[in-house]
Amino acid sequence: MFTKKKKIIVLCSMVALLVLTGFLNLTLNKQAVSTTSTQGEVTTQSFFESYRIDRNTSREQQALYYQAILESENSTEEAKKDAEKGLSVLAAKKEQELVLESYIMAKGFNDAVVSFTDNYVNVMVKSSELSDQQVAQIVEVVEEQTSKSIDNIKIIPVE
Repeated sequence: MFTKKKKIIVLCSMVALLVLTGFLNLTLNKQAVSTTSTQGEVTTQSFFESYRIDRNTSREQQALYYQAILESENSTEEAKKDAEKGLSVLAAKKEQELVLESYIMAKGFNDAVVSFTDNYVNVMVKSSELSDQQVAQIVEVVEEQTSKSIDNIKIIPVE
């Protein structure tokens, strides 16, 4: 197996890699914090960015799941049809969310994220509070682009 000398070399290498990883982590985190703190909007910016990253990660995992079903030789025809439908629905949701986000930002909001559930459209906009006119603008955009009524639209201001 391994001699004592080889074990020591492997152990020292692992410790060195651990120290290097810790150093890089600290360095990169300091750069990221200094970059966002100079913008003065650390919490809102990171909320919207992290939400988009989480949403994209979740979508990629769903898409990979559907792809695995489509590529599997053991999948039934029904499962493959369901997977194709799932991929289609996923792409349509993604496109609709991006369109709504763009339209809402075109109305003068600095940032917005939109998510769909079975019954609701959730809209989070970068604002400390929203006036009745701003809410009406968002509702108008969502109603025009979706089949959801005002009762099924949730608007959340995020500072």
